[in-house]
Formats: sequence, structure tokens, C-alpha cells
Amino acid sequence: MAAGTGTAPGRGTAAKRAFDVLGGLALLVVLSPLLAAVALSIALGPATPGRRVLRRRTVAGLAGRPFTMLTFRTGSPLAALPLLLHVVTGRMSLVGPCPLTPGHRECAGEGRRRLSVRPGLTGPWQISGRSDLPWEERELLDLHYVDHHWLGTDLLVLARTLPAVRRRRAAGRPAGIA
Repeated sequence: MAAGTGTAPGRGTAAKRAFDVLGGLALLVVLSPLLAAVALSIALGPATPGRRVLRRRTVAGLAGRPFTMLTFRTGSPLAALPLLLHVVTGRMSLVGPCPLTPGHRECAGEGRRRLSVRPGLTGPWQISGRSDLPWEERELLDLHYVDHHWLGTDLLVLARTLPAVRRRRAAGRPAGIA
């Protein structure tokens, strides 16, 4: 049995990957006008003429393989929209541990377990307080997810993500990716 999936190794992973690809593609199709509008507004914005539309950050992916994560240059939740491309291409998952830089302390020691799954667009850390949480609690949430995730958990986290982002915006705090 695969840890936390309740299925034979590979079956739970294949179902999660299929869900990520189908969900990511559906979201990209539905949100493509919004993606284009955000990119255009950043590119043509009065405060940022000639500025790059995308921000690049190197993060640790599955098995610790680094990749360049792309986000929009905006402080809103819309900054995370380009991450859907990483979900579809297999670098990220819709739900998973918080993406961290390869040298981050949470990617070493016991925290190295987090690299056994793809980092997520959202995760337990997102719906549980995000930057308001101490690092130790975020790490515990991520490791608990790694050890006990299954498709039902992902669906629950996805259902709770939008309300969590709305609560955060209502409180006047930026809601971009952690």
C-alpha cells in the first residue's frame, strides 16, 4: 500500500495525476480570458511599462528536482494563475505541500519527505492560516498531508481554498502564494 493513499502503489498516484491534469486543463480553459487580461494589464500598466509580466522563482519539485516557478507580478490571488501551467506539465499538483526553494530548511532532514510529492497550488497550509502560521506548524501540516493524502483530501482542500482566500482578502491581507 502507498502511504496515505489506501491503494496499491501507483494507483492513487495515477488518479491524483489524472485529476491534476484534467482539473488544471479545465481551469486553464475557463480562466484563459482572465489570464490574458491580467498579463495585459501588467504589461501595459502605468507603473510598470516594459516590466516583465512573470516573476520567476526556483523551487524544489518532486524528488527535490528544482524548477522555475512562474507567477504574475501582482500581489493579488491572480498572481498564482500561471501555476496551472506547472500543474498540467507535472511539475506541481493542484494540492500539495507549499513550494519552497531547494535550499530551504524544511527540505532537509525529516522535512525531506515533503519532496516525495509534487508541491501544490494550494494545500493544508493555505486553508489553515498561511503566513499567519509559524513555520513549524506549516511544516507539520505539509508532512501530515504527505503521509496521509488521498483524492478525498485534495477535494476537501480545493473546496476550502476559495473561502480561505476570500477571508484573507476581507481581512485586508495580500492573498498571493506563500
